Amino acid sequence: MYSPKFTITNKILKNIGIIEACREVIDNAPLLPYYEKKFQDEAIVRTVHFGTHIEGNELDLNQAENVIMGKDVVGRERDIQEVINYRKVAEHIGDLGEELKEKGSAQAKSESMKKIDEDLVRYLHKLTLRKILPQENTGVYRKTQVVVKNSYTGKVSFRPPLSIAVPFQIKELIAFIESPSEKDIHPVLKSAVVHYELVRIHPFLDGNGRVARALSTLILFLEGYDIRKFFSLEEYFDHDSQEYYNALQSVEKNDGDLTYWLEYFTQGLSIELSKIKEKVERISIDAKLKEKLGGKPILLTDRQIKIIEYVQKTGYLQNKAFPQLFPMISEDTILNELKGLMKVGIIRKQGITKASKYVMS
Repeated sequence: MYSPKFTITNKILKNIGIIEACREVIDNAPLLPYYEKKFQDEAIVRTVHFGTHIEGNELDLNQAENVIMGKDVVGRERDIQEVINYRKVAEHIGDLGEELKEKGSAQAKSESMKKIDEDLVRYLHKLTLRKILPQENTGVYRKTQVVVKNSYTGKVSFRPPLSIAVPFQIKELIAFIESPSEKDIHPVLKSAVVHYELVRIHPFLDGNGRVARALSTLILFLEGYDIRKFFSLEEYFDHDSQEYYNALQSVEKNDGDLTYWLEYFTQGLSIELSKIKEKVERISIDAKLKEKLGGKPILLTDRQIKIIEYVQKTGYLQNKAFPQLFPMISEDTILNELKGLMKVGIIRKQGITKASKYVMS
């Protein structure tokens, strides 16, 4: 069976430490449902756009978002179809991850992991290349030898194994994913290993990078690292695509040692989750308030979130600051938002005149 070769370096340990700390904050943040969905929708848009852009898709972020929303966009037909397809891929792996979450038990987790088989890999490819390749060529392993080129420089990145070896090597990879002995590997490292291996095997004529990134993300979801589906590694990969390719190629250059690739991968996730953690902390309620409310998230409006942020930053809010905080919004509307915050005990009022202050409870 396939056995990855790597060394746990201080850099990997540091990155994993950051990932775990961020995961703890994000998973336990008492966010309102609106922001829960907002962050998830943003993650899908970033995943789809950057996950296709790194492969040469010419649509920009706004265009990709409009395609996802079902709006008309002027662009190459293939680019538009790639975005539509990869959204389906992102939704599919999200649904599989949610299925596990709903089952909940360790036994259910073990059963769900069996979903990662050759049929799933082929199905992800079918979703990725739908209406791009002829239907009979989707979900089918390549029968010819190919080379992988950098989509920006055109240079040959590496030569995948012979096509005759593809079925055997995919079976080995699936066995690695399902093997109980691999439970000792940290889920983030396991995800990174599978990402690299699928890219290396290059089982299909096209779409391998997208399938590899999707399968890698699915493993995180199934291993309990969905992190509320707020994150997207694709932006990190696309930000410096040359470094992404360099990190992948480092394995072959180092005689199959994945250490540098794992350092790169874990650093990306640590950076991404750190950004999300900061966003979550800016709009989530502090620990004392969470405890006061029984640890339950509450539904807040955008204006109420903005009021909390303002009060936390300045210490108080007065009526005279309303126009600065909410231009073109009536005073009565803002007072109603404040009443809602006072009702649930987040804000309290000091004084009874217009000079009174609203402070955190």
